Amino acid sequence: MSGNGHGYGEQAGEAAPELAQEAAPTTAPSVPAAFGLFSSDTKKNEDLKQMLESSKDSAKLDAMKRIVGMIAKGKNASELFPAVVKNVASKNIEIKKLVYVYLMRYAEEQQDLALLSISTFQRALKDPNQLIRASALRVLSSIRVPIIVPIMMLAIKEASSDLSPYVRKNAAHAIQKLYSLDPEQKEMLIEVIEKLLKDRSTLVAGSVVMAFEEVCPDRIDLIHKNYRKLCNLLVDVEEWGQVVIIHMLTRYARTQFVSPWKTDDDIVEEYNENNFYESDEEQKEKDRNVKKTYTMDPDHRLLLRNTKPLLQSRNAAVVMAVAQLYWHLAPKSEAGIVSKSLVRLLRSNREVQYIVLQNIATMSIQRKGMFEPYLKSFYVRSTDPTMIKTLKLEILTNLANEANISTLLREFQTYVKSQDKQFAAATIQAIGRCATNITEVTDTCLNGLVCLLSNRDETVVAESVVVIKKLLQTQPAHHGEIIKHMAKLLDNITVPVARASILWLIGEYCERVPKIAPDVLRKTAKSFTNEDDLVKLQILSLGAKLYLTNSKQTKLLTQYVLNLGKYDQSYDIRDRTRFIRQLIVPNEKSGALSKYAKKIFLAQKPAPLLESPFKDRDHFQLGTLSHTLNSRATGYLELSDWPDVAPDPAVRNVEVAESAKEWTAILGKTKKEKPTEKFYSESEEEEDESASTSATESESGSESEKEDKEEGSSDESSESSSSSEESSDSESDSKESIAKKASGAVKESNAEEIKRKAKGISKNRNTSSSSDTVSSSSEESSSDSKSVSDSRSDSDSGKSRSATSSKKEEKTAQDRKTPSKQDVFLLDLDDFHPVTTPVAVPTAAVLSPSLTADLEGLSLSGSSVIDQVTTQVFVPTKTHEMLHRMTGKGLSAHYHFSRQPDMFGDHMVSVQVTVTNTTDQKIENIHIGETKLPLGMRIHEFNPIECLEPGGSATVSMGIDFCDSTQTASFQLCTKDDHFNVNIQPPVGELLLPVTMSEKDFKKEQGMLTGMNETSATIAVAPQNSTSLVIIEKVVKAANLGVVPSGQDNIHRFAAKTVHSGSLMLVTVELKESSTAQLIINTEKTVIGSVLLRELKPVLSQG
Repeated sequence: MSGNGHGYGEQAGEAAPELAQEAAPTTAPSVPAAFGLFSSDTKKNEDLKQMLESSKDSAKLDAMKRIVGMIAKGKNASELFPAVVKNVASKNIEIKKLVYVYLMRYAEEQQDLALLSISTFQRALKDPNQLIRASALRVLSSIRVPIIVPIMMLAIKEASSDLSPYVRKNAAHAIQKLYSLDPEQKEMLIEVIEKLLKDRSTLVAGSVVMAFEEVCPDRIDLIHKNYRKLCNLLVDVEEWGQVVIIHMLTRYARTQFVSPWKTDDDIVEEYNENNFYESDEEQKEKDRNVKKTYTMDPDHRLLLRNTKPLLQSRNAAVVMAVAQLYWHLAPKSEAGIVSKSLVRLLRSNREVQYIVLQNIATMSIQRKGMFEPYLKSFYVRSTDPTMIKTLKLEILTNLANEANISTLLREFQTYVKSQDKQFAAATIQAIGRCATNITEVTDTCLNGLVCLLSNRDETVVAESVVVIKKLLQTQPAHHGEIIKHMAKLLDNITVPVARASILWLIGEYCERVPKIAPDVLRKTAKSFTNEDDLVKLQILSLGAKLYLTNSKQTKLLTQYVLNLGKYDQSYDIRDRTRFIRQLIVPNEKSGALSKYAKKIFLAQKPAPLLESPFKDRDHFQLGTLSHTLNSRATGYLELSDWPDVAPDPAVRNVEVAESAKEWTAILGKTKKEKPTEKFYSESEEEEDESASTSATESESGSESEKEDKEEGSSDESSESSSSSEESSDSESDSKESIAKKASGAVKESNAEEIKRKAKGISKNRNTSSSSDTVSSSSEESSSDSKSVSDSRSDSDSGKSRSATSSKKEEKTAQDRKTPSKQDVFLLDLDDFHPVTTPVAVPTAAVLSPSLTADLEGLSLSGSSVIDQVTTQVFVPTKTHEMLHRMTGKGLSAHYHFSRQPDMFGDHMVSVQVTVTNTTDQKIENIHIGETKLPLGMRIHEFNPIECLEPGGSATVSMGIDFCDSTQTASFQLCTKDDHFNVNIQPPVGELLLPVTMSEKDFKKEQGMLTGMNETSATIAVAPQNSTSLVIIEKVVKAANLGVVPSGQDNIHRFAAKTVHSGSLMLVTVELKESSTAQLIINTEKTVIGSVLLRELKPVLSQG
């Protein structure tokens, strides 16, 4: 894959100079606007379209290279979608690869056009090239239309069993897309995830775990059996997959193992609390208990051991994932090994540094010892951006202790002088935190902050004042001088927060500065009206506190300030003034609170705690988006608490010998059966094999069965003609063996050979010709065909047993006549094209009844079945409004579908349009004007209506080729004077023509349209709809289907073909018990099949 990646990059690189040269003229300012029509951009795209429509592969390849180059440059190439999508069926593998690269980019934007090519994508799912199969699946899953959900589901199931791990990887990616499109598919997707989790390929592991995390993260039971395998594969998985798996295993381990952290603390407590009077025996008993307290689970140790080497990964995300795993799962004594790797990541780009430093900041709060040896790695560089500087400062503050504080304070002094004011302010806060946490340096820090008050920078001074205020609250008795110094600075400080902090300090400790406080109130009262609201509130609080403690000097001042506040513009300040006046100035209306005014205002305030902003982040898992944002992000999965008792570890045991025993048993059984092979032994073998497969229901079981069949067919190459498990490349070999068997068939009858060949053909039609596709849907389809052939062989065996004696007598005649006839049959059957020449069936006088039945089944009348169009069973009378008389200025138009074969062309749907003149004047020249049709759609216009009398109406026929889609045909209905935009949208049932066929032909065609070509649903049938006549009436009324005669009362069959492509549409309604029915639709046109299923369900379920 790396080679292909380089190829695309080189192609984009080659295209770049051309694009640059072509794009230059369009950007030149000298080009007049009038010549915009001839700009190179338009010319370039027209040129590309012509190249894509060229018959030469070299021109197409060159065009695709240039288009992919445009995409790589970020240019919009969406207008080329119709031209590109035509080449999706190209036989040139290089062109096909580049077309899929383009489609993966634009399929989601151009969904309608992509839907037209859906059958091509389905065929590409069977392509021999793994890259094409994977690309087709990626494009299919990029078409975000609910209607193709069943197709996507079947494609994912099939791809999940592909022999190529790259295709299986893409199947895992598609699971997430399908789940986001239709969450109702969850249960079926979980089955696929369970199957893919058993995959041993390192390429698939990461993708399927990602799908597990998206679809069913709570299904821990799916991980049990795969836990050890994932741990062992981890080192070899690609880096993106390693990150996903490590995060998933972290969550898993927290639910399955006991905490390794308690033991460290418990052991220390046990040994520290030794009682003086304890005897030696009691001490030994206690030691024994301590040792029993904790033993790490081997699976827990396996995870830690296998993730440790990934700390040396070149990918920062992998290192971060392992670091969080050790943080959340490892014993505290072992978690320290991640610190060196995390410090190494600080040499990466700034985005990686930011995330790593955030996680280190959280770790350093709880376990300082982990990062203390690397203290100098967190020193701030002048080239660091502010966000990195702030985080490094946070970590340095967390790591500060008595030993390194003097070094850190010298570092902080340098940071304060930084030109980055935000960083300087953060440094002052860091100094304040250090002063709070380490009592030995509190005075030193406080004196340093006081010195900063004389700084020229207002931001530094303001931050210093705020921090000093917080520090003084811890021990105010000793710092009266500092408060006086700050009061003197009030005239020079202009920052509102700093002024408010000084006023709060003076008011809070006014009794310690009785002479200064009234003077500060006097100065601030003068400037009250010019102050910020924050400062005004503190002036009011200062006045209230001084009124209560020194009312003689400040009574009038306080009343003056309260009067100013009463008429302030801010309602907050007016409310605060009214509240303070009522509280401190007693009057008749004053309540009981005024007695306690002093206690309220001068109560002892608790000192603020200076804490790290990262302290509360540890409840989020490290390395997640939620941890980075400090807020729960969508899709975040919480880590559960450690269980008190570990769940049973036996759930992770995998029985390796079991699959080997089954394999041996199957091989042994077939070898025993070979010598005693009888005439009808194959059907019995197939029944046994299908039974064993359904019993095991495991991937290994199905694979061993397949290999068993291959071995059996190779051993019996002289006796068997089955080629269902071989690739189509070996056609010539099979023909040679057929010729040999035809000439010398002695041991086995010709009927058996032809039956086996028929089974081979049915299997080959249902499954891919390439031998590397082993899918769940193909297994289902092959088992369906087997069951049909088995039931036929059982019914035939009854006839053959009754005619055994006559068969023996006729054997010589049969040997003479059969070879030439057999050559015709088997050579025609090997060819996958329908047989055009009619095949004569031997009479019962020569051949046994069972052989006659087999030969009748082998006559390939597929083409004739589809061509036998019958007359419609029901003609709908419902009309649809095309033009309302108000919109059409008196002209109204209605249309209905006549269900007649269209006279204008084989691919067209006949539509009858009735136009009515509701005015009192003639309307002349009614005709179809401009058409606006989707790609490929055609209209055969009706003949113009020359004149329509007042009150008159006319009915005309027109043909529309809808290209087997329910897209709207838009065109203009014109008169002599006006034109009106109208639409015709067909119900899916009108895109069909009824087909007549026998029940046997129906079953045979149905057997060829299984797997991805089959859509089914179980519905609740209304009681009045349970009779045969009503069901037939309802179904044929909803869709133009032909009725197929059925030999069973509870099964109703209908057949039709699509008008455009002639693809068969087979509908089966099978009534079950308890008023339910199974509705099955088989068709190559899976989109139409899904829509038809959706429309038929309410028809049968409603009364």
